Amino acid sequence: MKEIRDAKIIDHLIYVNLFDDLKSNELEQVAKYLRLIEFDANEMLFRESAKGEFACFIVDGELQVLKGEPGSEVEIATLTRGRSIGEMSIIDRFPRSASVRSVTSGKLIMLHKDQFEELLDEHPRIGVRLLLRVSRLMSLNLRKTSALLAEVLPVAGEV
Repeated sequence: MKEIRDAKIIDHLIYVNLFDDLKSNELEQVAKYLRLIEFDANEMLFRESAKGEFACFIVDGELQVLKGEPGSEVEIATLTRGRSIGEMSIIDRFPRSASVRSVTSGKLIMLHKDQFEELLDEHPRIGVRLLLRVSRLMSLNLRKTSALLAEVLPVAGEV
């Protein structure tokens, strides 16, 4: 991954649902804390159990979310424009719960944990709104995971 310097990040925020309800002046404030990153096809963006320090929002491209040891990973999701990855890492200090590899080349908007904390300090109203949106994303993902788990677990009494 490499940063695209001098990018007008605000032009890319329209592709990310997390920022949908922000006004243009709020988007300008938020853009100061973000970085635009490009990646190549078949690039490992991060590995499961690595230290998580940033969340990413897909602007362009396709990513695979993988679970398991290198070489025997299982794909658990494919993500495209508008989706997020790694959002738990800007809230907690736990290692990554999955690996992410690019399928195609593309671009991400990156929010580092330190920049998110700065945003919360300097623009608390905007920061809290984004925190609520991230929390809703995580809640939705947990609900989807619970539903999938319920489909594969045996019913009580069955073996």
